[in-house]
Amino acid sequence: MGLLDGKIALVTGAGTGIGRETAILLARDGATVVLTGRRIDPLRDVVALIEKAGGKAIARALDVASRDAILETVAWVKRNVGTVDILVNNAGSASKVLNARFISEAEWNATVNVNLTAVFNFTQAVLEDMIAKNEGTIITVSSLAVVNPNLLGGAAYGAAKAGVKNFMTFLHNTYRNQGIRATTILPGETDTPIMDNRARPPLERERAVMLNPHDVARAVLLCASLQKGAMIPELHICPTFMRDTSADIETARWVGAPEGLSDKPKT
Repeated sequence: MGLLDGKIALVTGAGTGIGRETAILLARDGATVVLTGRRIDPLRDVVALIEKAGGKAIARALDVASRDAILETVAWVKRNVGTVDILVNNAGSASKVLNARFISEAEWNATVNVNLTAVFNFTQAVLEDMIAKNEGTIITVSSLAVVNPNLLGGAAYGAAKAGVKNFMTFLHNTYRNQGIRATTILPGETDTPIMDNRARPPLERERAVMLNPHDVARAVLLCASLQKGAMIPELHICPTFMRDTSADIETARWVGAPEGLSDKPKT
């Protein structure tokens, strides 16, 4: 028997990286997992892996930037699978322009929407049923950019991830006596496909010392599988080795800078 037998888990951004590994581990421990993400093909690949191992999983394409799509997805899960017991808010994205000097309001809003507003929308969609059952787990993957904000993730990403940590703490303080467990996981640099979108994509040797997505997923599983009377409000997980990020930060500083800026280095 698995620790999550009979539970229904919904994981966002489940096609790759941390979300993929999380879905696999939750299913291995007995949960029926609903995998969501923008692209259906990677989700179906993960479902196939889970089913081959004897687990239960369903794929649903979803744009987390759309509140209507989120509400419709949760309603579909409730009708066809059951009410969500475990919500894992993993989907996220960083802006292309990282410096607060140059980022547009539109790009700022888009980044905040995916990393913060989507978490609110998903939470609101599942919260009533969790309160009715007097039991539910909401886990959000934030970032160590919350405690050390810089140009690696950028101004908008760091602010949104800090906001989502605050929101999860609000949930913990407000609903814990109604059986709701709200957890924020703050990973350091993790070797996922999002690294390919960095202003300076890390080299293979640099990625080798980052966190493995599987290790972050194991932290998610720990928080999800504790007995009902125990919970972890916040968990930091970081690479053992600290790499030199000065080149990354300097490159990121000038993305989106207008031509002729007096303090921009000559290339």
